[in-house]
Amino acid sequence: MTEPGWLAEGFEQNRARLRAVAYRMLGSLTEADDAVQEAWLRLSRSDASGVDNLGGWLTTVVARVCLNVLRARHTRREEPMGVHVPDPVVSGAGGPTPEDAALLADSVGLALQVVLDTLAPAERLAFVLHDMFGLPFDEIAPVVGRSPATARQLASRARRRVRGAGPQAPDRDIARQREAVDAFFAAAHRGDFGALVAVLDPDVVLRSDGGAAHPGGSVLLRGAAAVASRTLSIALPSAPKRPALVNGAAGVVVTVAGQPVAVIGFTVARGKIVEIDAVTDPGRLGRLGPAVLGG
Repeated sequence: MTEPGWLAEGFEQNRARLRAVAYRMLGSLTEADDAVQEAWLRLSRSDASGVDNLGGWLTTVVARVCLNVLRARHTRREEPMGVHVPDPVVSGAGGPTPEDAALLADSVGLALQVVLDTLAPAERLAFVLHDMFGLPFDEIAPVVGRSPATARQLASRARRRVRGAGPQAPDRDIARQREAVDAFFAAAHRGDFGALVAVLDPDVVLRSDGGAAHPGGSVLLRGAAAVASRTLSIALPSAPKRPALVNGAAGVVVTVAGQPVAVIGFTVARGKIVEIDAVTDPGRLGRLGPAVLGG
């Protein structure tokens, strides 16, 4: 096999893992794909004859690209970015595709992606590469421009923040999650405030991201009463909803005239809904595939 053929084959063997690294780093499926494509461009222009570990080389390239994106975001963010929900990985109720399954191998729910967005760029990189993908700190250190000991400290600091800010340990049983979600929508449809509060954790968090084109759809609420009141004040309960898996957990795609108007992911712990993460940004919703919408 020629070198270009060997490189292309090796790249394809690593593509799914590289996309998973980039998604955890960036929380954006489009930017993750761009980072993976940039890695291929750099590989195709490089002399790879001295590369002993192609997977490791590509992971490092993707990590550097993602770190640059995160640092650029951090520089531009002069004011708090407001409510932001990372891109959801939406699968039909029958289960994720093999490509989506690779993205979700470590059960990276939307709630965790939200927490990752709060980390400093170097912290996020160290945590993702070490805790999620098992890279040693002596390989992470050159990417962040620090010593291995400092890279270890970055990951440790990120780990504490993730544990402190993350939701309760979610129920793993999808059927049990779906029971809580169905009870939520049934209570909302009936206009039953008490039943709605009963299915919500007292400290439930609702995030809705409408994007720049729909800022009125961006909301952050805490507490069962506030979330229940908000739910009953909008037309959501009566809109058609298609059951889906959102980052591997029970969720729905809400449609109007056959077009998606919201993707909602739920985090359920001990039978109660502890987090609700919704994306209503028309631009991102427009990228949903027909399989998700049942088309």
